[in-house]
Amino acid sequence: MQRLPGNSQCQSWSLGAPGVGATCSARLPRSYLFVPADRLDRLDKALASGADAVIVDLEDAVSPDVKIAARTLVASWLTPAREVYIRINGAGTEWFKQDVAHFANHAGVAGIVLPKAESAEQIVTVLETAHDRLVVLPIIETAQGFWNLVELCRAPRVSRVMFGSLDFQIDLGLADDPEVLLAYRSQLVLVSRVAGIGAPVDGVTTTLDDDGATFADAKRAQRMGFRGKLCIHPKQIDSVHRAFSHTRAERAWAQRVLDTVAANGGAAVSIDGKMVDLPMILKAREIAGSFDA
Repeated sequence: MQRLPGNSQCQSWSLGAPGVGATCSARLPRSYLFVPADRLDRLDKALASGADAVIVDLEDAVSPDVKIAARTLVASWLTPAREVYIRINGAGTEWFKQDVAHFANHAGVAGIVLPKAESAEQIVTVLETAHDRLVVLPIIETAQGFWNLVELCRAPRVSRVMFGSLDFQIDLGLADDPEVLLAYRSQLVLVSRVAGIGAPVDGVTTTLDDDGATFADAKRAQRMGFRGKLCIHPKQIDSVHRAFSHTRAERAWAQRVLDTVAANGGAAVSIDGKMVDLPMILKAREIAGSFDA
């Protein structure tokens, strides 16, 4: 499990100060796999699934009558040797404060996933007893949360935001159509960039037996500037990773650009009849920087 920096704000950028083509230097997960907190038999399997990150889910995946038992079960299972993320119950629920007390300061928890996040105060509450490496990943699922997006992205130790697209559609009364969410997704990418945090994580694809649907959803998100996706089953992971990886052709182009620019002393050059100037060079560096992802 990759360890994220304790301070969510990107302190260094792969191409210097934030600008065209610049990306946060921290390597953030492409796939986050949800696993129910009350299913201990699935936790170890989730860690071996190939997902970049595992989210142990105390919220939607656990019925109210077993939430306390699930919390105790997960707390006994956690260890710093296998860091995970915990989706706690929302700030408006009776379980919120005890979830925070159990997990925010646990060395086996890399981050807290905060559902229905709506204010920076909620994040500050999570951090009051947190260890110094803990990050917070707010899920934008309501109109109020979206309205306060700038505040949430600039809150302390927020590494990136997640889009709870299904709940968001319900809260706003939107049709079950990805087209209606284009403007909202674009704003998530834009505000994350301005706030200097990692690119956002897209919501789940509910279809489990259609790799093409998962890939298409993830690729659409990738083209819009998202750099990760929530998964609800291990079989979705490969499609998500492929969607957020550069193709061989893109990598070959990037290497060719960098080699040609280097041979010309770093100046703008012409490749295949097209001018390759600073923005294109920055894009090539971004792609090249992901070769080991």
